[in-house]
Amino acid sequence: MRLGIRAQLLLALFAILVLAFTPLLFATSSLTRAGVTRSWQRHALGSGELLARHITLAQQQPGADINQIVAREIGGEVVAVASYARDGSPLATAGARTWQRHLPDHWRASAPPRHREIGGQLGPAMVVFRPHPGGAVAVVLRADPAALRIGPLVGLVALYTGLLGLALLAVLHLVLTRLVVTPIEQLSLSAARVADGGRVLQVPPRAGGELAELATSLSRMTATLVADEQALRDKIQQLKAAAQELQQAQDTVVQNERLASVGRLAAGLAHEIGNPLAAILAIQELLLSGDDLTDETRDFIQRMKRETDRVHHVLRDLLTFARPARQIGDDAIEAVCNVREVVEHVVMLVRPQQAFSDVMLQVTLEDHLPAVAMSPHHLEQVLLNLLLNAADVVPKPGGHVWLRATTEGNVVQLTLEDDGGGVAPAVKGRIFEPFVTSKEVGHGTGLGLAVCRGLVEATGGTLEVEDGDDGARFLLALPQAPTPSSYPSSAP
Repeated sequence: MRLGIRAQLLLALFAILVLAFTPLLFATSSLTRAGVTRSWQRHALGSGELLARHITLAQQQPGADINQIVAREIGGEVVAVASYARDGSPLATAGARTWQRHLPDHWRASAPPRHREIGGQLGPAMVVFRPHPGGAVAVVLRADPAALRIGPLVGLVALYTGLLGLALLAVLHLVLTRLVVTPIEQLSLSAARVADGGRVLQVPPRAGGELAELATSLSRMTATLVADEQALRDKIQQLKAAAQELQQAQDTVVQNERLASVGRLAAGLAHEIGNPLAAILAIQELLLSGDDLTDETRDFIQRMKRETDRVHHVLRDLLTFARPARQIGDDAIEAVCNVREVVEHVVMLVRPQQAFSDVMLQVTLEDHLPAVAMSPHHLEQVLLNLLLNAADVVPKPGGHVWLRATTEGNVVQLTLEDDGGGVAPAVKGRIFEPFVTSKEVGHGTGLGLAVCRGLVEATGGTLEVEDGDDGARFLLALPQAPTPSSYPSSAP
């Protein structure tokens, strides 16, 4: 477990105080012990010399009993006393044998020590000698253990030292917390907010000089990183836009290649098949005009004519799709149409048809719809194709088709929606490509929507598809005509 900076500082301060005050405590204890010992030594030396002088004076009294004088002095600190004659022989000795053995058996006046320290199991003691004209006196004084006990004093010093250390530790902790730890924590929180998505690193208000400079540098670095990130995002957006434009250009090139291929194919078909097909249709019409045909023969010829018409229709779609956009929109560039009249005319055309016999068609038109820059014939062709496709996919009976027209700025938005289940995912992305269809073989060429988009885009509009609530939704956006005016009805 990693300790925080606060705990590390506390441990470091505690270690410093221990290293600083432990030698001080030992030095204080040693000095105290030495002082107490020297004090006792001075006291013992003075007491011993005073006692020796007293014994010397008592011995000089006429008729004095030396043994009695010596024995009378035993007590308290005095544990042994000896009196010596002029020749150094002992005159009288008193005290416990344990202490008497520290007294010399013979005193020599030539080099008498004044005092010496002794020790033993009973504690420290001192032997004091005092010569006088008639001999000498030796006294053994034992130190009182209570007088030499320095434990309470050392404990008091240790308590004072500990309290002083704790006070210093608390003061240093408060100072470091205010000047170092708190600014670092605030800086860390600001950095965490930046890591979580923040855009600005806030400088701690109470940071010291170095920490304030560090915070300012980090703030500048954060601002630089944010600016670099935004620049990188802009570059990515530009690259995405460029990639999208490149994809659109590529799609346009592919579409143009397809148009060119279909154009060449359609031109060849028109040349090689068009004339024979027209002759076949004319012969079929001629055969059907005769009166001597049996019912079975007439039925066969009618079937042949229907299939021939279907081939002719496919060829016509190919020619229409292959025409260049400028040719497709020759009329649309200059022509305008009344959207309301075109929609009403288209609705009149589709309602009687078998495909809409069991389908509910709901039309909603905004009031005062402006004219659009598209020929009535082309808009009618687009709407008819979209409505007939919707009628083919809705359930019968009970299917619904909605057609709405609204104005959005300078664009007229026509929305056609059905409840037929939507466009199959397999063809949704390619639904406007030529020869792509979800219908069964023989029921569609896959050119209708491609032709519709070509007609719409030739006028500067758009045709898109999206998922509706219960089916597909086609969005037809057409630009308004440059100058609004009254237009004749597009209905034939």
